[in-house]
Amino acid sequence: MDKKVTVVGAGNVGATAAQRLAEKGLCDVVLVDILEGVPQGKALDLMEAAPVEKHDAHITGSNSYDETNGSDIIIITAGIPRKPGMSRDDLISTNAGIVKKVVTDVVKQSPESILIIVSNPLDAMCHVALETSGFPKNRVIGMAGVLDSARFRSFIAMELNVSVENTHAFVLGGHGDTMVPLPRYSTVAGIPITELISKERIDAIVDRTANGGAEIVSLLKTGSAYYAPASAAVEMAESILKDKKKILPCAAYLEGEYGINNLFIGVPVKLGTNGIEDIVEIKLTDDEKTRLNQSADAVKELVELLKTLDY
Repeated sequence: MDKKVTVVGAGNVGATAAQRLAEKGLCDVVLVDILEGVPQGKALDLMEAAPVEKHDAHITGSNSYDETNGSDIIIITAGIPRKPGMSRDDLISTNAGIVKKVVTDVVKQSPESILIIVSNPLDAMCHVALETSGFPKNRVIGMAGVLDSARFRSFIAMELNVSVENTHAFVLGGHGDTMVPLPRYSTVAGIPITELISKERIDAIVDRTANGGAEIVSLLKTGSAYYAPASAAVEMAESILKDKKKILPCAAYLEGEYGINNLFIGVPVKLGTNGIEDIVEIKLTDDEKTRLNQSADAVKELVELLKTLDY
C-alpha cells in the first residue's frame, strides 16, 4: 500500500488500532513496543486473520523504530495507566518521559509525519509531543474529542432508541471530567436533542459522557477502555490519509481561538492531508464559555506542572 501508519504501544488500544487500520484497508501498519515478541506476535496474528477479513495490508511488529521509516502518521498510545497509590505527578512524569522518548525516535525516522497522541494525560502529552518534535502545530493532534463525542452519541442513541448513524454531537475542552458536551449542537437527523430529550435526561447523559472512561474502568476492574479509543484514533487517521476533510473534535494547539492561548484544547477541526487544516470556531453561550475556560484552566495546571518536572 502507498500509505503507512506506525502505532506505538502494542497494548489493547494500540493493537486494536492496528487491527482497525488494516481491516479498513487504509494503510500498511507498523506496531512498535518495547516488550520483545509482543508486537511481532500480535502483528503475525493480525496477518493470519487477513485472508478471512479480506485485506492486503501488511502488518509488521518491531521493537525498534527502523521499520517505521517514512510513516505518514504516528499514533502514540504508549504509557502506563494510573495505579493505586500513584500520584498525578508520578503519572505525568512517567508518561511524559515515555512520550518524549517515543517522539524523539519516531521523528528521526518520519520527519514529515503527523502525530496523533492517545497517551494520558492526553492534553499534557500533546504539549510534550509538540515541544519534542519541533513540528508545526497542525501536525500534532490529540485524540479525545472524537472518543468523548462517540460516547455522547452512543448515549443519545440509547436514550431515544435510534440509529447511532443519525446522531451527531460535539464535546469540547480537555479530556476528563471538565469536558464540555454541547447539547445545543447535538442532533438526531438534524433535530437538536434539546427538542427530543428532557433537560433532566440530557444532564444525566452529559454527566455519563464526562465519566465514560471511569465507568468502564469500574466495570472491568483491571484495565480501561480500548475499543472506542482505538476507533476514534483511526477515524482521525482515515480523514488524514484520505484527505476527507472531516470536521472532528480534536485536541488542537490554540493561539487565540476561543480566547485561549498556548494550550491543547478539544475543539472542532478540519482534518486532511496536512493534519489540522482549520480550527472551526462556533458561537458559545456565556455558560458554555465559562465551562470551556474552566476546562482550559485544568489543562493549564497540568502544563504548568510539566514545567516543574524532570522527564
